[in-house]
Amino acid sequence: MLLCIDQVLTPQELKLITEKLSNAEFVDGKTTAGWYAQQVKNNLQVKAESEPIQELNAIVFQALLRNPLFQMAVRPKVMRPVLFSKYEPGMSYGLHVDNAIMGDRSPNRSDVSLTLFLNSASSYEGGELVIDTSIGEKAFKLEAGAMVIYPSSSLHQVKPVTKGVRFAAITWIQSIVRSAEQRELLFDLDTVRQLLFKKHGKTPEFDILSKTHANLLRMWAEV
Repeated sequence: MLLCIDQVLTPQELKLITEKLSNAEFVDGKTTAGWYAQQVKNNLQVKAESEPIQELNAIVFQALLRNPLFQMAVRPKVMRPVLFSKYEPGMSYGLHVDNAIMGDRSPNRSDVSLTLFLNSASSYEGGELVIDTSIGEKAFKLEAGAMVIYPSSSLHQVKPVTKGVRFAAITWIQSIVRSAEQRELLFDLDTVRQLLFKKHGKTPEFDILSKTHANLLRMWAEV
């Protein structure tokens, strides 16, 4: 499931992240790419051991944990540390798929990938995130504070930046529900039952939907 979510970060959080990134130490992004993705990855990212990385991670994690739409769609079990990337003119990330297993000491499966845009779409040219779907390529260039989530199994790329600088935060999530199709079914059911409750309150129909949703989650969850 592809899903865009607006205003994940508050203006205050965006301002703080921007200030931290302006003074952060960036290194070659190839250091965290798989062996074949290194051939097409040309960007910069905040050094993992640098001073602001823990604070930046905490800001993004807190924003994700409090976002109900993200929780409904992803059902996170484990979230990988966030990478903060920077694309200057001429930089891009060619077509690739994210590693299925991430981490050495505590490996996790990547089920859902996430790109959180950190600066205004009008402040740079190019830099679209392009995801290969069953109905063709879909391009995303969202406003600061918005994010797109998509299955980690998807081929995707970041188009070359031709002007300005593109900042983004990227992470990967292992869901308690492995199957993207099952996550989408649960999301649709949850959406309908919440709309039904807002419109009519607790009804027999709401109870049946709630039971079905809970029992499907019970059947599919890996906890």
